[in-house]
Amino acid sequence: MERPVTQPVRAAQRPARLVILGQPVAHSLSPVFQRAALRVAGLSISYDREDIAPDQLAEALTRIAAEGGGGNITIPHKEAAASLVARCTPLARRVGAVNAFWTEHGALVGHNTDVAGAVATIEALCSRDLVNARNMPVVLIGAGGAAAATLVALHDLGYRHITIVARNPARAQALSARLAIDTQVVSIDTAEEAVGEAALVINATPVGLRDDAFPVAVRALPARCAAFDLVYRPGLTPWIAACRRAGLRAEDGLRMLVEQGAAAFETWFDIPAPRAAMWEALNAAPPTYDA
Repeated sequence: MERPVTQPVRAAQRPARLVILGQPVAHSLSPVFQRAALRVAGLSISYDREDIAPDQLAEALTRIAAEGGGGNITIPHKEAAASLVARCTPLARRVGAVNAFWTEHGALVGHNTDVAGAVATIEALCSRDLVNARNMPVVLIGAGGAAAATLVALHDLGYRHITIVARNPARAQALSARLAIDTQVVSIDTAEEAVGEAALVINATPVGLRDDAFPVAVRALPARCAAFDLVYRPGLTPWIAACRRAGLRAEDGLRMLVEQGAAAFETWFDIPAPRAAMWEALNAAPPTYDA
């Protein structure tokens, strides 16, 4: 089985401040656990949220670069950020999306730690299956920046039978071609049929973030299937809660969030991320996640 081969990336300069850029971003838990990590590490650096519209992203990144800052980027800006930073790391170029960045000599460097987060979650959820990953059918729902990182993670873990379900099949086909990863692409209209033989189904869309919609009906999933939702919400997303009630192995995006955040922390500061403190902060956060 192939394993991820990306080498650790370390920033040449520690960020003067940290921020997460997105829209919406009020729900983000990144400040909760990153502030805890900064406290434990004895780093007097702020970590803030900024709700940024797409037409404000370039200006925001320019301003942060002038401040010597860094941080994270979330939906819907990950792909746009890859073309706005001065330089992307090889992994960010491969994925075509940036979710972590920092300033070096006045210019922004973009990186992708979502791959690390996806790998960690898939390994935890499917540990018993990974030895046979090459022959395990996987269905990935979505074709955006989060889907790109997840597709790279799946490929590096050894999965070779991957179907992408997308509202825009042409976009999914372009994603597969750009990453040079062989996939089957089907329309969202055939999602229930596509998951019929899946060993793992992954939602890499925002479905379920602000509503109770399911990316695909739970009744369509095989009994031995595992489900992974990149979305996270207090008390699990409705889809993952329903999957667990049906007896399926299922995780929301919380582990991926922490692991990509830990990878970003280690990139920014070149010290081990205090994962225990990060999880402790999340467990103590109000159920509205408004910390």
